[in-house]
Amino acid sequence: MNLMRLLDELRILSQNGLEYADNPYDKERYERILTLTSQYYGKALSLPPAEVRNRFAAEFGHITPKVGAEAAIFNSAGDILLMQRVDDGTWCLPCGWVDPNESPADTAVRETKEETGLNIEVAKLIDVYYHAPSDEFGPHGRIDVLYHCSVVGGTLELSDEGEALEYWNIDDVPDWHKQHKTYAGDAEHMRSKNA
Repeated sequence: MNLMRLLDELRILSQNGLEYADNPYDKERYERILTLTSQYYGKALSLPPAEVRNRFAAEFGHITPKVGAEAAIFNSAGDILLMQRVDDGTWCLPCGWVDPNESPADTAVRETKEETGLNIEVAKLIDVYYHAPSDEFGPHGRIDVLYHCSVVGGTLELSDEGEALEYWNIDDVPDWHKQHKTYAGDAEHMRSKNA
């Protein structure tokens, strides 16, 4: 049994129940489920339950999975641009969470500028991926949107989020971040198919 998946579903059901319930007894039940969920999330993540509850409270309306966006950028030799992450040393595509009032494509453009200094434009949607809550992906369900992008300006410049920026042959990358090897492979397949 995946505890994170169970807790995420209970959290979503209880928060959505509190949003839509008009009966005080139902609200009390959903509140109790949310309190228990916060306690068990706290134990699983080594966080105080009150802090977990405050994080939950920051989400308004109907609770949905988190949405992120990734940019696949190739050079003329067919190598893909990757950033080595400060937090774990793995290599990833330019990526990040979608901000309010921002499309996933806009996120890919913004995150690439922030992380690499490059100005890009989205050329094509490659795929959309869903990841259930897990120890690898974290306590919430997530959706990642992958775009093939082209550089239109800027200068390659490392941000404080990374240790290095480099164009890699996909087969030579020593340590991939989560599912980014799959993303890069899908992007390479689409690029070679359309070449």
